[in-house]
Amino acid sequence: MSDGCILVKNRVKGKHLRALVKPPQLCYGCRPFFQVAFLTKIIVMTDADYMRLALELAKQAQAAGEVPVGAVVVKDGEIIGRGYNAPISRHDPSAHAEMLALRDAAQQTGNYRLTGCELFVTLEPCLMCAGAVMHARVARLVYGASDPKTGACGSVLDVFAGTRLNHHAEVVAGVLAGECGAMLSNFFALRRLQQQKQS
Repeated sequence: MSDGCILVKNRVKGKHLRALVKPPQLCYGCRPFFQVAFLTKIIVMTDADYMRLALELAKQAQAAGEVPVGAVVVKDGEIIGRGYNAPISRHDPSAHAEMLALRDAAQQTGNYRLTGCELFVTLEPCLMCAGAVMHARVARLVYGASDPKTGACGSVLDVFAGTRLNHHAEVVAGVLAGECGAMLSNFFALRRLQQQKQS
């Protein structure tokens, strides 16, 4: 096991425990016989940490001229799916960050049902994306900024409040809402400025 290897283990109250381990200091003769790693440091991964990773993906969308939204799918502390907005570049109205992250996770796991998974996304999902979360059986949805125009998880609609639906994800709103909202506001302000200069 190499120095700096990260092991991801159990989940406790919205946090993932990540153990940073180092190889044991053994003589060359003993090393083949003792495969022991000593725990040296615990790093706790919070919802905010995963949201920051989604924000990094949102920056990639912005650099490509897309609305800056990013998403990651997490299973047992490991990121198994990533996505950022790409409907313009892909000529695909369904290429939202959440959809691409869910597709990536499904491909990685070989199963469209992502039971036990969590989705972290910088903007409240729309109706299409909330439906995909439901059909994928995602256990927990965490989003940053609310969407007062098309948000389907509490702002305009509340998909998961429907009692007749066969699956209900736990929804956590407002994680790093300020940072997520600022990125979107700055993007649209710059776009409006560019449009004014062109007209």
